[in-house]
Amino acid sequence: MTLPLTLDDGANRQKLVDAVETAREAAVLDAGEERVGAHVGVEHEDAVSVSHLFDALLPGYRGWRWSVTVAVADADADAPVTVSEVVLRPGPDALVAPSWVPWERRVRPGDLGVGDLFPPEAGDDRLVPAYLDVDEPEVADTAHELGLGRQRVMSRAGREDSARRWKGGEFGPRADMARSAPATCGTCGFYLQLGGALKAAFGVCGNEYAPADGHVVHAEYGCGAHSEITVETAPSVPVAELVYDDSLLDTESATGERPA
Repeated sequence: MTLPLTLDDGANRQKLVDAVETAREAAVLDAGEERVGAHVGVEHEDAVSVSHLFDALLPGYRGWRWSVTVAVADADADAPVTVSEVVLRPGPDALVAPSWVPWERRVRPGDLGVGDLFPPEAGDDRLVPAYLDVDEPEVADTAHELGLGRQRVMSRAGREDSARRWKGGEFGPRADMARSAPATCGTCGFYLQLGGALKAAFGVCGNEYAPADGHVVHAEYGCGAHSEITVETAPSVPVAELVYDDSLLDTESATGERPA
């Protein structure tokens, strides 16, 4: 009857740790001598096995390692070390493929071009039927008019998501332009306030000379094209007029000898 090996069995555990050459031979047999690099570590898998790690010298697999798992069958001190498997595994600095992203989530903001179609997903929580109460006075008035208006409108979750995105974006209060602006959009004459639930914090810039022209801006955003900005100019320095005094004339006699 054989007893299971435990990590307390120091002799067998050390035997597995010392089986570097056995593991290397297995890796070379599987991958070839020129593709197996230096021994870089040992990992304890369970009570009866460990894995030896070797640098993988394969083009395109920088940072990968050959992992060779060795084991013993029982607690007998003379039990041979056997090779369980040889696999190629990424190390901590390995180049690996990015995580799989379903195709419907691969489109990023700004990716759509002319002619591209991107319908919303079924059950998109950003949209609700227009007849539901969505805290929009304008929508509530239209919702009771059967056959009129939009089929779906943005839900509270959709509006809150947009508000977070706009506030943290290029035209939000934390943008570099806003931090150096002399005043905020909320006090600007070119600020076109949105309606509905977002009117307290957002509007559209209508100044063609502003960097945010035509974009949704936060009320606390700002730029150098604010409508109430005044620029103090230095007073002009008067320049003295040129005055010619022609009351005194120098005369010269027309008679007399002239030098040759």
